[in-house]
Amino acid sequence: MIKGFKDFIMRGNVIDLAVAVVIGAAFTAIVGTFVEGLINPLIGVIFQVGDLSAWTIDVPTLSGGVSTFLIGSIIGALINFVAVAAIVYFVFVLPMNHFKERQAAKAGVTEAEEEKLPTEQEILIQIRDLLERDATPPTTR
Repeated sequence: MIKGFKDFIMRGNVIDLAVAVVIGAAFTAIVGTFVEGLINPLIGVIFQVGDLSAWTIDVPTLSGGVSTFLIGSIIGALINFVAVAAIVYFVFVLPMNHFKERQAAKAGVTEAEEEKLPTEQEILIQIRDLLERDATPPTTR
């Protein structure tokens, strides 16, 4: 039982996933602080609410109370998401794609040389032809 657990933990993809989660959490904290400390106040100045999280809309309810919509928090979360996605793409994904393309070019592999997989229709035609070829003629009495 311990050996199975050790084998599971020592798999490369489990370690890579754990590292990615830890780095992602730290990276999200950095970007979140950047958005909250710089971007939200700038947007708050534009909309003249001081701080984006203070931007709310109060709507009267049927019972005479007030329901508050936290518009600034929603916009802040959207900005945070877009900022994280953009930074991850431009800092990690785009350079890795360029690196992979350069490695493939060094190896002499081009997209045109990659093996093309048959389409679903081609596979079905092959199956039909094989079934017709292997079919035995019906016996007559």
